[in-house]
Amino acid sequence: MKHAISLILILAFACIVCAQKSSDPNKFAIIINGAGGEAVYGKQFEEWTAQLSSVLSSRFGFDANQLTVVKGATAEDVKRTFTTLKTQLDANNVLFMFLIGHGSYDGKESKFNLVGPDLSAAEYNALLSALPARRVVVFNMSSASGEFIKSLAAKGRIVVTATKSGQETNATRFPGFFISALTAKDADSDQDGHTSVLETFVYANRLTADFYKQAGRLATEHAMFDDNGDGVGHEKLEAGEGLLARATYLDSLSIDEAAANAATGRLQKERTRLEGEIEQVIARKGSMAEAEYEATLERLFIELAKVNRSIKQAGS
Repeated sequence: MKHAISLILILAFACIVCAQKSSDPNKFAIIINGAGGEAVYGKQFEEWTAQLSSVLSSRFGFDANQLTVVKGATAEDVKRTFTTLKTQLDANNVLFMFLIGHGSYDGKESKFNLVGPDLSAAEYNALLSALPARRVVVFNMSSASGEFIKSLAAKGRIVVTATKSGQETNATRFPGFFISALTAKDADSDQDGHTSVLETFVYANRLTADFYKQAGRLATEHAMFDDNGDGVGHEKLEAGEGLLARATYLDSLSIDEAAANAATGRLQKERTRLEGEIEQVIARKGSMAEAEYEATLERLFIELAKVNRSIKQAGS
């Protein structure tokens, strides 16, 4: 049964219609550029921030009004940004948050370094929890970021960190390789025309590992992600992790934008419904018998594969 579900997962997402590059009114992103410390790091963080902002707007359709970049951020800057977001977002929106800079961990509390007082993982969780958006994707690409997974894990939330724990405190290379993943054609591993959060993570993680291997250096960072809300990070699709990240796209389009005609619009709505059901089943895994859980997922992914195939045929 497990092998059947794995095959269905591959088929389900291999047939999704290619995204257009027009803007998507349902997507929002914030890039928080923290304290650089030494000049060399400050310059690197600024470059990564500019590169990420550029690729999100030019390649993935993030409208200028829905992409916020906070450079040299202070705690007050971050809080003001979230206050504004609270008035802009609704339950159907997807928010992507990117943290570029240094992080710290004192054995009890993990923080992202800002100009002046820092904000802790728990404080970011409170800010995110106050937003109405049902789907939130967090990329904390700083050092010592692994501890953020424990604090930020929640239903409907995907958390990616550049390190596996708070003990990996060296400056990270992951942000640069993450940006490379966003522009690499082969990052779209199933060649469906979409770039999923999972595909981007896997590609960037591989490039990071290759860097240390080729340099003959011991790796000081190991990126992790959590998308089922259990607060446990993983490096790959396993143990129930990765399903939500695989179904969440940086270049996703709203139903209205993607639908070329009424028939396609109905199919898009059906796909959205099925993806929502899959998310709900994943969230209920702990209360379901294993056989029931696998059978339910199998049925939903078969239906999703059929809908995706119809969407692709309609767009051909």
